[in-house]
Amino acid sequence: MERIRETFGLASVTVLERLPGTLDAPDRQDDPAAWRIAATVGDPPCWAPGQGETTVLVDDDLALALCGRALPDSDRRIVEAFAAQAALALRQERLAAEAAKARPLEEADKMRTALLAAVSHDLRTPLASAIAAVASLRSQDVEFSAEDREELLATAAESHERLRRLIENLLDMSRLQAGVLGVFATAVGLEDAVPAALDELGVPGRLVRVRIPDDLAAVVADPVLLQRVLVNVIGNALQFSPPGRSPTITGSDHKAQVKLRIIDRGPGIPEEARDRVFQPFQRLGDRSTGTGVGLGLALSRGLAEAMGGTLRPETTPGGGLTMILTLPAAQPPAAASEAHATALADRAIVERLHRRNRVEQRREWR
Repeated sequence: MERIRETFGLASVTVLERLPGTLDAPDRQDDPAAWRIAATVGDPPCWAPGQGETTVLVDDDLALALCGRALPDSDRRIVEAFAAQAALALRQERLAAEAAKARPLEEADKMRTALLAAVSHDLRTPLASAIAAVASLRSQDVEFSAEDREELLATAAESHERLRRLIENLLDMSRLQAGVLGVFATAVGLEDAVPAALDELGVPGRLVRVRIPDDLAAVVADPVLLQRVLVNVIGNALQFSPPGRSPTITGSDHKAQVKLRIIDRGPGIPEEARDRVFQPFQRLGDRSTGTGVGLGLALSRGLAEAMGGTLRPETTPGGGLTMILTLPAAQPPAAASEAHATALADRAIVERLHRRNRVEQRREWR
């Protein structure tokens, strides 16, 4: 449209669209109430096809109105070709806008379907195990030995724990996606956070090798959210580690960051699939790799980013996967005191400069 205006020296070019329900009558060509502007360049626009010195009807409902001067028939044929292209561009633009509106709805529908399928599967399994264990214990027809009773109680407790983690993951993910997750950051020592996560997982020390230096800097994190991340990532490493090859957890710090590496010797993740594993419910349809709705890594990355950190995978040398959790390092007390002293000294210098400037200004006024 801008090309038409410049080429033929017009004041404005307007694409007009007939309003729905408006009759196609000759007397309505000059009625602005029967048309709306779909697109326009230049000034002033035409509010109805009849207002233009030249009008090109694209179809029954679209017209191109040119204001500024009347065009000869030879130019009009060229404009008709431009008008067809303008109408096509307008339709494509509207189709793209409709597709953009439909895409979030489609994604939400996929997410809802995936959620229902995942939760129905993963709730049913531990729930059925817990119900069966409790029903067996309550049965009057069978006399269980102490060892059998302990095994049934352990089955019920394990199923209860799986249900608890599933529900917590779902609630945290919903809060994260809604942007209402509260983060209460403080200085946290990883030498305390990692053992707490292992305790929650019920993992004996021999199943995970922990190599965190005694002088490792503390991190700035929400203790509760940090434990959720550690439980998910360490649990994932345990699940995929082959027998006899325990995961290893190491820590290091550099400048203002602390890196915690959770290293396993499992099958790893192909390079092309690494973004996909951080999407919720990505394991649907791949139930052979274990249980769970596939929220663990997606939630862990979201929580890490909410605390100002990152969570990324890399290949373990020799095979396997290493998840690297990076968090801001907490400023040690000595450094904090030094920084505070430096800030006070800088402030004193600025105040002295301001006083000197005020004295010099008074001298100039005198």
